[in-house]
Amino acid sequence: MRFLLIVILLGCVISASAQSPSNPGKISGTIVDSTSAKAVPYATVALLDGTRLITGTTTDGAGAFIMPSLPLGSFQLKLSFVGYQSKTLPLQLTATQPTLDLGTVTLSVEGKTLGEVNVTGQKALIEDKGDRLVYNTEKDISNAGGTAVDVLRKVPMLTVDLNGNVSMRGNSNLKVLINGKPSAMMARNLADALRQMPANTIKSVEVITSPGAKYDAEGAAGVINIITKKALQGFNGSVNATAGNFNNSVGTNLNLRKKKLGVALSANLYNYRNINESIARRTSLQNGVPTSFLTQQNQMDNWGVGGYGEMSADYDFDSTSRINFAANVWGGNFPNNSTSTVQLTDPSGRELQAFRNNIQFRNPYGNGQLDLGYTKTFKRPTGVSSDREFSLLTQFSRMPDNYFYDTDRYSITGELLLYRERSTNYSRNKEYTVQADYTHPFAKRGLKDTTTFTLEVGAKTILRDIGSEFRVEQSADGRQPFVANPALSNDFGYTQLIYSGYASMRMETKRGWSLNAGARLEHTGIRADFITTQTKFSTDYQNLIPSLTLSKKIKQQTVKVSYTQRITRPLIWFLNPWVNAADPKNINVGNPYLNPELMHATELSHSITTKKGMSVNSSLYWRQTDNAIEYLSTVDTAGVSTNSPRNIAQRKAYGLNINLSGQPNKDWNLSGGIDGRYVSLNSPALQQSNSGLIWSFNLNSTYKLPRNYTLQVNGNYGTGWVSLQGNSTGWLWYGISAKREFWDKKASLTLGLNNPFARGFTQVNRQEAPSFVAENRWSIINRSARLTFEWRFGQMTAGGGKQSKKISNDDRGR
Repeated sequence: MRFLLIVILLGCVISASAQSPSNPGKISGTIVDSTSAKAVPYATVALLDGTRLITGTTTDGAGAFIMPSLPLGSFQLKLSFVGYQSKTLPLQLTATQPTLDLGTVTLSVEGKTLGEVNVTGQKALIEDKGDRLVYNTEKDISNAGGTAVDVLRKVPMLTVDLNGNVSMRGNSNLKVLINGKPSAMMARNLADALRQMPANTIKSVEVITSPGAKYDAEGAAGVINIITKKALQGFNGSVNATAGNFNNSVGTNLNLRKKKLGVALSANLYNYRNINESIARRTSLQNGVPTSFLTQQNQMDNWGVGGYGEMSADYDFDSTSRINFAANVWGGNFPNNSTSTVQLTDPSGRELQAFRNNIQFRNPYGNGQLDLGYTKTFKRPTGVSSDREFSLLTQFSRMPDNYFYDTDRYSITGELLLYRERSTNYSRNKEYTVQADYTHPFAKRGLKDTTTFTLEVGAKTILRDIGSEFRVEQSADGRQPFVANPALSNDFGYTQLIYSGYASMRMETKRGWSLNAGARLEHTGIRADFITTQTKFSTDYQNLIPSLTLSKKIKQQTVKVSYTQRITRPLIWFLNPWVNAADPKNINVGNPYLNPELMHATELSHSITTKKGMSVNSSLYWRQTDNAIEYLSTVDTAGVSTNSPRNIAQRKAYGLNINLSGQPNKDWNLSGGIDGRYVSLNSPALQQSNSGLIWSFNLNSTYKLPRNYTLQVNGNYGTGWVSLQGNSTGWLWYGISAKREFWDKKASLTLGLNNPFARGFTQVNRQEAPSFVAENRWSIINRSARLTFEWRFGQMTAGGGKQSKKISNDDRGR
């Protein structure tokens, strides 16, 4: 209630301070060819104040344009298009004449008339936006028919291993947003969620290594923002279908925008396959002496199925007010069935235990999310190019995430049933969020320079209501009725309440200096209740998170230094005390007593763009995470391993990252990057430490051929990873793709091959602790082929209005 009162008061103060409800200016017109009098579609229209850009747009398919919400004053309107001479028109907007209809404006062709103009320039695959690096997925044909995992494999500064686990500069504690807002699907298990998101829906991916105070403090490594495809104005849509030995899907997108109203619908059904084989050997130790040897072989081959649908709508009451609503649902089932043979022997070689285990593991999941927001803009201050803006956003989501397994244990040589166990875990996460933000730009003129400032303030509250009910039933000989095991059953309740507020100031000068400084205060209250055992605990903590970024632009170069802190709150994925004992020799369990991580991040970066369009981005970075969360294993005297997340003392990383992108010629697009870092982990309490040098490399090359053909090759390699208890060997992933466009480039057919020259890839993981040493050699079968058809219809034009805002719970999950 206190938070809601603060939001209401903040909105009243901001509304009362508005001197004018809107910028009253408006310019419209139609651009035509001076010779043929035909419309010039997609021409650029820019409004300038001297050399400073005020705003801009493009003409629609009929050559028409509208520029609303303009300040009053004297300006120049510049009209331009490839193959035509640019035209500049002086004009003035006054209080007595704030609206100008220019009627028909003609553009003349260049000095000589061309029979045909082919536009060969294209948007770069990798772009540096100062505070973020952008990978333009639409320009990468190898993504067709794939998933978000295939997309992220080629994004600079990201590493994706063979299991689909994502890390940024070696740290997996990152936050993934969808269109600037969280998706509960990404909170349950990031690797699984990314495999379920079709690449066809993704427009671009933004990588933010040093988020400012406006972002939630969560996300130790940084933030990944996945931007999906959206319409601008008019009606358009697409249908796509993919067939392959590992991926199959069918989907559609429909978009409609007419003046004040916009509606978008999307839906997709898919399935995907996961095959891997492994052999694990583990030695149990007691005071450094071996007590038993375990050998375990596993095989799995599973098809996961699922789908999603989303509807979004927004309505502009006028040029300054917008309300937006969105509803989406995800759902599916991810099986993880496997067959394993287990042999346990003593140091003399005598067999202690031998059996075959059949596991039927199911993970039916779902998510429903509602967003409702209101955005209001006010009169633009003199000398700045953006509006004052207030937004009030709300969000509700509910995510059931259930786990069931049935384990049947047989004799290793026959079909004699020895033991049966079944378990159910019903878990859920209901989340309520309210957020208010205000942005106030202003300018200050000096003797030699004009400095623009942007003040951002806001408040937010999140309530998470989490629950988990788990039961285990056992049949001792496999034939007797199932009997409940109270020791492995419980009802768990967990609530998390977060209050936060932030303030930041961004300063930019015409001499190329930029400073962004801010701070965010977050208070977290946690209440946990083991209902069955009547055990409770609670904790409260607060964090003041500073952020500072200073940059200087010198011609085509930018130098930047930044510092920030980040926190990682343990999620239900880590906290859920449900015991997964489907594999009786390898048990997984959550830890409800985890504490949050706190990370310090410093970065020095440099970027340069040559006159020929080559871009080079490099950075030196340092990360120190206190109270770091790591999954750790312990092995008991019976040779049973228990794997659970725990807080260790410290994780450090010192690294260098370099990324290059460019076009050697008009048809060839080339990009690549390398990241090297030294990682050090230390836990005095556990008397363990580990360190090592890790590096990864990626390369992406696209070539456009005649007759609308395109070829692409891509690959990435990593040397593995380092954890507190072990390390792994390296891994390799590569792909070849070919695309053919037809039907006036409204349709395309793409053939994609992943790892075509080998059935799979083998990786070795080694672990060591006082109670055991282990080696796991596993192979993921990833040779695959897929064929994707896509057809686009309708017309997308510029002028879609403001972009809707939604809640962005950056702290929700990975």
